[in-house]
Amino acid sequence: MSRPKDRPGRGGLRGWGGVTGMAVACAVTAAVTLLPLARHSGGAAGADAPGGGVVTADRTRAEACTEPEASLPASGDDGPNIDKIKERGKLIAGVDQNSFRWGYRNPESGDLEGFDIDLVRAVAADLLGDPDAVIFRAIPTNQRIAALENDRVDVVVRTMTINCKRLEQVSFSTAYFEVGQQVLAPKESTITGYDASLKGKRVCSAEGSTAYEALEKNSFGALYKDDFDGTGRDPDLLTVPNQLDCLVRLQLGEVDAVVTDNALAAGQAAQDPAVELKGKKPFTTEYYGVATKKGADDLVARVNKVLVDYRAGGEGSAWMRSYGKWLATGLPGITAPPEPKYRTD
Repeated sequence: MSRPKDRPGRGGLRGWGGVTGMAVACAVTAAVTLLPLARHSGGAAGADAPGGGVVTADRTRAEACTEPEASLPASGDDGPNIDKIKERGKLIAGVDQNSFRWGYRNPESGDLEGFDIDLVRAVAADLLGDPDAVIFRAIPTNQRIAALENDRVDVVVRTMTINCKRLEQVSFSTAYFEVGQQVLAPKESTITGYDASLKGKRVCSAEGSTAYEALEKNSFGALYKDDFDGTGRDPDLLTVPNQLDCLVRLQLGEVDAVVTDNALAAGQAAQDPAVELKGKKPFTTEYYGVATKKGADDLVARVNKVLVDYRAGGEGSAWMRSYGKWLATGLPGITAPPEPKYRTD
């Protein structure tokens, strides 16, 4: 695949200064492998792995998928997966540590913070009576499903979109946030959105993301796939393991734009005043859910019960408080969480 020769190279960092930009690059590199985050682990990294459940109606749901956001009815009952978490005394959660306002390390305290982190703590409080009874494990975008399949985590709470394709591999809670795909690019760029202005531009997305799937369907002539993609020779320039890698590529001048969830893009724009969201609104409608190993029905139903409580209370709900603290500045105007949808089969 040939690339245009008249693009800016590695000569400078946009937005952030060089030292800060390289610090981010180092942080992203550190997050590429699955790592226990020890600060709040409260236990050894090798704690007992979460168990799987029996694949039941979820297979039928994936095969005849018409409403992927419809999940199991909420329940406060225990079950085999919840019992293993209680025996261990810790919830093992796959999270991000680099997505500003969603899941990131506070540079001053070193603590994990953000909207997704608040939700993980709510689940831990319900299951174990302690919001700090969590082992956080940082996982890159392209390892979210593998972490569940390989029993490295109980749940993934990491800006993960519910869709039919993923339901073939994991189970999901009801939706906890509505988002959509949007283009992020430098303010001075001629790119105007997800449209013909992308022709010939180098566009970055995360491997295994819905952004990459959107580009596969319609790239508008953009360059979005690496040579030797998915092999050991993949340079990880246009398709990257971790979504934040794309922002670093953009700041280095190695790509011209990023396609990602508008919720993540808003956080990145807040970090770097030289970039902005392009287009008046997202070009898709998607929903984040809490993912579990496929067929872990007791845990899915219990998370749904936590979400019922989390949404309750209108403007004073835990959901709205977390939104106001972390997301309202970059994503203003949201007045309520998405309504849950439940399966009737």
